[in-house]
Amino acid sequence: MTTTNPNDVIAPADAPALPLHCIGPDGLPTLLETLGPDHARFLVAGGFTAAAQEWRLLPGGDGISAAVLGLGDAAPTPWSFGGLPFALPAGTTWRLATPAWAELAVLGWCLGAYRYTRFRPGPRPPAKLVAPPGTESAIITAAACWRARDLINAPANILGPAELVAAVEALAAAHGARGSIIAGTELAEGFPALHAVGAGSPRAPKVAVLEWGETDAPLVALCGKGVCFDTGGLDLKPSAAMLRMKKDMGGAALVLGLAEMVMQARLPVRLLVLVGAVENAISGDAFRPLDVLRTRAGINVEVGNTDAEGRLVLADLLTFAAEREPALLIDCATLTGAARVALGPDLPALFTSDDSLAEVILAAGREAHDPLWRLPIHSGYDSWLDSYVADVNNVASKPMAGAIIGALFLRRFVSQKIRWAHLDVYAWNDASRPGRPEGGEAQAVRALARAIGTLFEAAPGPRR
Repeated sequence: MTTTNPNDVIAPADAPALPLHCIGPDGLPTLLETLGPDHARFLVAGGFTAAAQEWRLLPGGDGISAAVLGLGDAAPTPWSFGGLPFALPAGTTWRLATPAWAELAVLGWCLGAYRYTRFRPGPRPPAKLVAPPGTESAIITAAACWRARDLINAPANILGPAELVAAVEALAAAHGARGSIIAGTELAEGFPALHAVGAGSPRAPKVAVLEWGETDAPLVALCGKGVCFDTGGLDLKPSAAMLRMKKDMGGAALVLGLAEMVMQARLPVRLLVLVGAVENAISGDAFRPLDVLRTRAGINVEVGNTDAEGRLVLADLLTFAAEREPALLIDCATLTGAARVALGPDLPALFTSDDSLAEVILAAGREAHDPLWRLPIHSGYDSWLDSYVADVNNVASKPMAGAIIGALFLRRFVSQKIRWAHLDVYAWNDASRPGRPEGGEAQAVRALARAIGTLFEAAPGPRR
C-alpha cells in the first residue's frame, strides 16, 4: 500500500478507533488516575515519564486497548505528533482522547505520514487517525505540503521544465484559475535573462503564469525559481554539490503550495503566480562566464558565474510581477549556499526592507511552527556587484555575505514602492525526523499563508 494524499491516513468519523492519550509530565499523575490501576502500574513499571516522543501501547483483552504519547515540558507542535503514523502499529486506527491540540495533532500526523512512493512503496501502511471536527484546514494544509514535497522529490529526468509548468496548469485547472505558458520567441523577448539560463538545455525554458481571484481584490504576486536541475552551467559544480540539484526548483514548488493554500482558504486576494521553469545545462548554446545578458527591466548583467543562475531567472519574473504593481510581492528560491552556512537547513532566510512586513511574516512563522530568520539587505555591500562592462554583475567581487548579495541583486528589479519579501530556502530535510521525512520540504509555506491571511483579512471584496 502507498499513500497518495493525507486523506488516505484520515479515518471516517464513525470508524472504530482506539484512544490516544497525549500528555506532558505535569498531567501524567492525573492520567494515571484516569486510566485505572492496571494501566497505571504498567506505565510506571515501564518507566514512562511523558517525555517528548515517548510512547507506549497499553494492553487490553483483545491485544491493544489504547496508546499514550508523551509531549514533554515544552508546548506541543505538529512535530510532537509527527512520528505516530509509523510508530503505531500498521492497520490500527486512533482517535484523540485529548482534544486540546487537535489541529496540531492532525497536521503533524498527516505531515508525518508522507513518503515519496512514486518508484517504490512505503515501508508499511501508516496508522490512521480520526480527525476531530474543525481540523479540516489542517488536512488541506498538509495536502498542499505533500504536493510541494512530491515536486521537489521528483528526479530531474521525470520533472523538467515542461512537467513543472504542467503542474502549474493542473493547479490552475483544479481551482478555477487562469493558467498560461510563455515559451519560444515570446519568452526570449520578454524574459531574456531567464531564457539565456535555459538555452543550454534541450528541454526548453518556460514561464508558467497562474492568475486567480476577483479583479477588485488586492494583488499578491508570487515568484518561484524553478531550476529543474542545476549543473552550475559552464562554471560546473563538483559532483558532491550537484547531487541534490533536482531540488533547485524548490522555490517554485513552495509558491505552488502557497498558492494552493491561499485558494483553498478563499483569502480575499488576487493571485499572480509566476514560475520560471528552466534547466541550467551545458551545451554549445549555454550562456558563458563574462557574457552580458539583457534583462526584462533593461538592466544589463555581466555573468560573473553561471552557477548564480537563479537570480537571473528571478530578475525577469520580479520585473514582470512588479509591472502589475502588486500590493505584496514574494519570491522563493533555493538561491545560495551562504544562507545555509548562516542559518542551517531549517531556517529560511527572510529578506525585506519593510520592517512591518518582516514582523508579520516572522510572527506568522512562530504561530505556524514554520520559523524563518531575517537577514539584512545591507546596502553597504551593493558596490560589490559593480561591473566595468555592464550595469551589474550577477556575483560579488568578494567571497563573503553571499545570501545578502543575492538579495541586493534582486532588489534592483523591484520598485521601492512595492512591499517585497525574498526567501532563500533549503527546501529539503537531510534526515528523517518526526513529521519531516528525509527529502523535499515545503518550508515557509504555512508561515507565508498565515501572513497573507493576516495582511489581507480586512481587504475589501468578496471571497472567491
